[in-house]
Amino acid sequence: MTEDDAVDDARDDELLTIGAFAARARLSAKALRLYDRLGLLAPARVDEVTGYRYYRAGQSGRARLVALLRQLDMPLARVAEVVHAEGSEAAGLLDAYWAEVEARVAGQRALADYLCARLSGRSSEMYGKFVVETVDVPEQVVISETRHTLAGELPTWIGASLARLEEAAGVCGGVTAPPFVVYHAEVSMESDGPAESCVPVADEAAARSWAEGQGRAWQSQVRVVPAGRLAYTRITKAQVAHPQILAAYEAVEEWIAARGLAVAGPCREVYFADWEAAGPEDPVCDVAFPVS
Repeated sequence: MTEDDAVDDARDDELLTIGAFAARARLSAKALRLYDRLGLLAPARVDEVTGYRYYRAGQSGRARLVALLRQLDMPLARVAEVVHAEGSEAAGLLDAYWAEVEARVAGQRALADYLCARLSGRSSEMYGKFVVETVDVPEQVVISETRHTLAGELPTWIGASLARLEEAAGVCGGVTAPPFVVYHAEVSMESDGPAESCVPVADEAAARSWAEGQGRAWQSQVRVVPAGRLAYTRITKAQVAHPQILAAYEAVEEWIAARGLAVAGPCREVYFADWEAAGPEDPVCDVAFPVS
């Protein structure tokens, strides 16, 4: 160790009052007390008699890190995870948080576009952003789960139910087509459906045997979905969120009405992509109506 290194170490070990440390770290004393309570940045020493807090000068780097993370609107609990991790782990936690932020902002942008179009009377312009097509779907044997659920609970239930059904498909001859969710009645913040998660499978006999073994668990069943034509529009992961997705449904309904077609059954969402791997702007879902 050189003489300069020794001087630097001594400076890092220098004890500062909370006021002096706050000025050095460019934080308020109030913020430092909060960080102490939450275990983010504890004082180097607390005087047992006066209760005064003292910080080492070398703690300023961590204090600034906490402050910078808070500038990203990161919740304090998530800040704690980052500052207690090290190196690549800490960077990975920050990357994961920011991916969530970007997904949320993308969804909010889609919602803002939807609301602006509604409020300004530009609904037809908004619907024009969605390309609607038709596809003929063959008869499918599906294993399914049905549940009454509100919109706030829907994403969690869809993920869990489709995971269970895709696992069960292994004993039903395997998955033959993308899974989908059928809405037998409206699902919103006030209306609870029901909704039905469906996974097409290859072996009807094996599927019925599986369903018998399930009893009433998860309201599981096997049914045959008849062949038919779907009118659909493809949407991104950001657009799937409620209520942004309502614009896609309305666009398909308008397209159907404009062409003199009739809705022939309950609407559905077809999930054809890897949800976890997809980014906010990646296509993941078809919003569809059976038509005749």
